[in-house]
Amino acid sequence: MSPSKVAAKDQRGWIVPIGGAEEKTSGDARILKRFVQICGGSDADIIVIPTASRQADLGSRYETLFRELGADRTRTLNFDSRDDGHRDSWMRRIESASGIFFTGGSQLRISTILGGTPAAKLIRTQNARGITVGGTSAGASILSEHMIAFGDEGSSPRAGSVRLAPGLGLTNRFVIDQHFRQRDRLGRLVTALAYNPFAVGIGLDEDTAAFIAPDNTLEVEGSGAVTVVDASALEFSSMAQIEEGEPVCLLGLTVHILVAGATYNLQTRKASAGALAAN
Repeated sequence: MSPSKVAAKDQRGWIVPIGGAEEKTSGDARILKRFVQICGGSDADIIVIPTASRQADLGSRYETLFRELGADRTRTLNFDSRDDGHRDSWMRRIESASGIFFTGGSQLRISTILGGTPAAKLIRTQNARGITVGGTSAGASILSEHMIAFGDEGSSPRAGSVRLAPGLGLTNRFVIDQHFRQRDRLGRLVTALAYNPFAVGIGLDEDTAAFIAPDNTLEVEGSGAVTVVDASALEFSSMAQIEEGEPVCLLGLTVHILVAGATYNLQTRKASAGALAAN
């Protein structure tokens, strides 16, 4: 799924992947509160898509939370079958929203139910027209063109330790992994980059988000860290020479650990400590 082209008169909307387990107490939910703000604040109209989850009440819980955080209007669209991705009334509702949010669960449920439907195409188009799209955990993984479907835990990259699948395709600039430090996922993210050094690897700790602005500047929000792995200057990879399960030799990777206040430009591939450098 290639990203939709941004028209000359438009500016791409924010993309907001969250590492999962974000704070949901309204007084402390700074990630979700900021999501509401960039969706329009008191004018925000947010669609919640809980397709990744089998929890029947998850969509309504996020609806309530977004309203408590100041959103004017929220609505859950629970795409439960591929037929739902063709509903004209739901397409019109997506077209009227200022923000779209995917909950956690299984990213393969989202891709197999929504992938290739008019709804998926419309969400890409709406983001290219300026609408904010975000998601948490599985809802974060689905946002990019290349998605980590599943893989092994561990800090060392190993051939075959990760399986990639097509994501929603809002952008092809990065690959997301979530619950990053908590589930020891450095190895599988680096393995994904060994298959595709073009993309930037973004590892999101829990209760941590990457707010990616229309100019491709990533801003960190939350209590954890964002691990950025840049393979653009890769000098050597043994991926094509080894058997499945063997460790991969990679030379020339650049790694940044970013916390709230730090930024990373996905276009120039430059990191900044931001306000932290003045302290």
